[in-house]
Amino acid sequence: MDASSRIYVAGHRGLVGSAIVRCLLAAGYSDLITRTHADLDLTDTRATEHFFETERPDYVFLAAAKVGGIVANNSFPAEFIRDNLAIQTNVIHAAYKAGVQRLLFLGSSCIYPKLAPQPMRECDLLTGPLEPTNRPYALAKIAGVEMCWSYNRQYGTKYLAAMPTNLYGPGDNYHPTHSHVIPALLRKFHDAKARQEPTVTVWGTGTPRREFLYSDDMADACVFLMKLPDERYTALLGSDESVSGRFEPPLVNIGVGTDVTIAELAAVVARVVGYGGSIVYDRSKPDGTPRKLMDVGLIKRAGWQARTELEDGLRVAYAEFAAAHTG
Repeated sequence: MDASSRIYVAGHRGLVGSAIVRCLLAAGYSDLITRTHADLDLTDTRATEHFFETERPDYVFLAAAKVGGIVANNSFPAEFIRDNLAIQTNVIHAAYKAGVQRLLFLGSSCIYPKLAPQPMRECDLLTGPLEPTNRPYALAKIAGVEMCWSYNRQYGTKYLAAMPTNLYGPGDNYHPTHSHVIPALLRKFHDAKARQEPTVTVWGTGTPRREFLYSDDMADACVFLMKLPDERYTALLGSDESVSGRFEPPLVNIGVGTDVTIAELAAVVARVVGYGGSIVYDRSKPDGTPRKLMDVGLIKRAGWQARTELEDGLRVAYAEFAAAHTG
């Protein structure tokens, strides 16, 4: 991927996609292709194929997806599996037909079993039952990994899947009920501070452990992977299990390699926001998966690691949120 490459970032307005665009522009890539959902509905097969036939991108970052937290996943399971399957199927197939050189499919750590050994390795995929609260979304993302793998085997494409841990940062979704844990907590503590509320209630027991990656670090990892020389990039594309006898999907974990409890996270968020009240836990609400820590050995061996400390990243994210929600 050089400076003259035509690069399509699908989902450029989202948390990850916007960070990828920032990273590419900062690195000197200028021929970027983006479309809003109003301009291009990626669940529309004909529209997606026409776009690829017309624009002919060389590289694709597939960051477009329907995403949300536990409440959204529980409330709209049909949309989560239907829309994500449609988006990735249309984009991956259209990319193949248009001769895209490399495609990076972005998923989620929820593809791994609910009780997977910790930290979770790429080879832990498909080794056990999924967390039921986000199983439709996880199954769609697993199908995307398999689709990349299948196209690589049958058509000789070079499609790689990157599975980030929990993400946060500028451009996050702060919807009161449909957001992930960090934006949900930032909003909750911000509102409690503004209203001078004595307590903030956090869902669950506070004991589950989670790993969090700053969105600009995620973007940096994605661009790093797409810029790898052919030999090193191809080595990440897995193998044909029927030939090698090894389960090696074209999959790379992206994370920081350390985690915190939800209670520890809530305390950091309270400090960042400047909230001085008490934190209570609603144990009647679901905790989700007990622990989700990524094994990041593969990408570290490739030469990349995260740089942003959690509290530093939270302060940047909160400053953006506060600026947009003050007054």
